[in-house]
Amino acid sequence: MSNKFNFGKNWKRFVEKYFNEDKINFAQKSLCDFLKIKDLTGKTFVDVGCGSGLFSLAALRMGAIKVVSFDADPISVDCSKALREKYGFSDRWEIIEGSVFDISLLEKLGKFDIVYSWGVLHHTGNMWNAISNVLSMVNDDGFVYIAIYNKAEAWGIYKDGRFGTSKFWEIEKKIYSQMPEFLQFCVELITEFILIILYVLTFNNPVKKIKSHGILYRGMSWRTDIKDWLGGYPYEYAYISEVFKFVSEKGFCLVNLKDNNGLMNNEYLFKKKICE
Repeated sequence: MSNKFNFGKNWKRFVEKYFNEDKINFAQKSLCDFLKIKDLTGKTFVDVGCGSGLFSLAALRMGAIKVVSFDADPISVDCSKALREKYGFSDRWEIIEGSVFDISLLEKLGKFDIVYSWGVLHHTGNMWNAISNVLSMVNDDGFVYIAIYNKAEAWGIYKDGRFGTSKFWEIEKKIYSQMPEFLQFCVELITEFILIILYVLTFNNPVKKIKSHGILYRGMSWRTDIKDWLGGYPYEYAYISEVFKFVSEKGFCLVNLKDNNGLMNNEYLFKKKICE
């Protein structure tokens, strides 16, 4: 039995049940805010581990002249193709099934103005090699936007309802990913129930909390993110200092950072240049 979580199946449910115009708008806003730009006019964009294809579509809506989406999961690739069929952009949107570890594929795709890989590289089973490979895809003076799970070693309870340490969740995710689907579903229901109780106890309206999830978290869905968190295996994590050292030593300068001080993703924007 494979230990790997079925990311593609989770994205398929997201596209079929939760995808709408608001999700695209929230995704575009998150890109604009973190990249500190108004649009992507004239830029090339590669979405490494494209998942649902939401951010590839957002990049196209923002004026990117070329977007390449690729993912090792064929179901995720199909999700992106379904969005392309529905929303268009076929002349500017290339979708490929492929791995970040396929060097020949990366060389064939070439280099891009913006290399985007949000919450993906820590699920590959070889995070540092995956990070190194995406860096090779950045144009001179281009940008790489990645998100990597923070390393939490001290037990704690965090404001988003997560608790424990990174090592604890590594074990949980491995176990969950090997469960039959029925047991996974039971774990999800229990988790959702606990979260709703926590919302009530902390004087938050559960309905508003769930509906606002997309606004706060890049257009994502509350239920999709819960399942992704419970089952996202392989699972790696790193301190901000570790990511900064690794990427900066390869000739990149940090230009934006969003840290979470918990178990969630730290977001990094690096520019390919020599820091002064």
